[in-house]
Amino acid sequence: MATYLIGDLHGCFDEFQALLKKVDFNPTYDELWLTGDLVARGKNSLACLRFVKELGKKATVVLGNHDLHLLATLQSIKKVKSKDKVDAIFMAEDCEELQNWLRNRPLVAQHPTHQFILAHAGISPEWDLKTTFACANEVENILKSEDYIELLAQMYDSQPDSWNDDLTGIARWRYIINAFTRMRFCYSDKRLDFECKLPVEQAPSELKPWFELDNPLYQQYPIIFGHWASLIGYPTPSNIYALDTGCVWGNHLTILRWEDKVIYTQPRLTR
Repeated sequence: MATYLIGDLHGCFDEFQALLKKVDFNPTYDELWLTGDLVARGKNSLACLRFVKELGKKATVVLGNHDLHLLATLQSIKKVKSKDKVDAIFMAEDCEELQNWLRNRPLVAQHPTHQFILAHAGISPEWDLKTTFACANEVENILKSEDYIELLAQMYDSQPDSWNDDLTGIARWRYIINAFTRMRFCYSDKRLDFECKLPVEQAPSELKPWFELDNPLYQQYPIIFGHWASLIGYPTPSNIYALDTGCVWGNHLTILRWEDKVIYTQPRLTR
């Protein structure tokens, strides 16, 4: 029995299958934990959704920004971008079933035995463990309810960029969504920055990766995330695991076997 953690799929289904074959993944015994962004930009987002959904309780996946954007486009809140290559999902006979399954996924998850925390972009530097899961639960409950369409329609904004326990309504929920699904850099006062997408070495000096800010939670539990492909080669702290290695951009898909911390990448596919 093994616990596997895998970075953003982005519709790269063939690479996904090749990597699972390489590690001899067996859903009868093994668990699969995914950092979100199952869809968009790759060739087969529909197959990725279907496969992970069919794994049932053997797969835990958190929501990423592209997953939420797909939900918004399925409700005609935003227009579909041709570069996202998700048309097959709209035409699929199980489209509604997949949509309902996706909006019932969590924003954050913690392994009951290994205690690692999984989130798409990371954990806000403002939050402790209790706040992290309480905030996630607030938004997850709305996504599961009949009010989810209104939430999706109002999530497209980068403000507020700092946390306050007194935040209410959409401002509160937008911060929560952005922290879990869009965060990369922060200022020293823990405000989130959404403008800079440069590699860390090229970023303005006033910006730091979220995981380099002072938050005791970052030392208390291992944190696994995706979202930030340009972190390839950047030395993260020992208990911070960045698993998005840019497969959809021509790099590779990465999987981590938790029990022995061995990392595998998928074999190059012949086209």
